Amino acid sequence: MVTSPSSAADGRHRIVVVEDDSANRLFFADYLTFSGFTVLALPHGLDLEQQLKEFQPDLLLLDLGLPEIDGYMLLKQVRSSTMWQRLPVIVVSGYAFAEDQHRALALGAQKYLVKPVPLHQLTQAVQAVLRLSSDEAE
Repeated sequence: MVTSPSSAADGRHRIVVVEDDSANRLFFADYLTFSGFTVLALPHGLDLEQQLKEFQPDLLLLDLGLPEIDGYMLLKQVRSSTMWQRLPVIVVSGYAFAEDQHRALALGAQKYLVKPVPLHQLTQAVQAVLRLSSDEAE
């Protein structure tokens, strides 16, 4: 069971990005990799739990408007899994309404960012959530 950050052997935090838009997915993955993270970028969440098991991330960056299974359902699945219920989640979505933000946070997301996200804001959110997660694990 993962209850604390599982940083890679090289000390880099591991982030799974679930984003269906290929340009956004590549942009987030490239930027986070450049910022010193190890990234697994996925176009959908159909096999998310298996991907989480294999990659052992420290954080999940999740879009809400996904094909087949939306980000809300994925967030519910992550939070209901004993293995992943404590995995920090940042939602990055084009859904800008307050009700979308409230729903995602109520389902267990730590942060909610609206696209387009300034890169410094993304980095700050990731670092803050990872720091908080690491403090809670101690």
